[in-house]
Amino acid sequence: MHDPQWLNDREMRTWQSFLAAGALVGREVERHLKQEGFSHTQYEVLVRLAEAPGGAVRMTELADALYTSKSGLNYQVTLLEKAGLVRRENCPTDVRGVLAVLTDAGRERLAEIAPGHVDTVRRALIDVLTPAQQQAIADGLGEVGNRLAGS
Repeated sequence: MHDPQWLNDREMRTWQSFLAAGALVGREVERHLKQEGFSHTQYEVLVRLAEAPGGAVRMTELADALYTSKSGLNYQVTLLEKAGLVRRENCPTDVRGVLAVLTDAGRERLAEIAPGHVDTVRRALIDVLTPAQQQAIADGLGEVGNRLAGS
């Protein structure tokens, strides 16, 4: 076992600021989406499907893209299915594969709630930062995500 390399003041400030901002921004986004009747994961499912060709994505790929478990995604998609916003279809190229498919009602509901979501993201994060700060955060957190996704 090795001695830990303790965080210096700048590093500790970085870590604590990341924790606080992430929790508070996440809370604001969740609050808005809850008012709309959605979890953050459900909203992201709708967004990912809306961006996909034909509005369809394999469930395994969707789970990976959303950094969630397959069982957690299955639960969220089931709720969206019950609401008529998403349906499941067998994958035409793989008998084991299942697609999540955005319905017309799902696309309409997403169009209704997306403006409020982007307003919340702007108010809680984007508009607070200068363009240089936005770039630095995007670059830094992008690097963190790339490193962790590769491990």
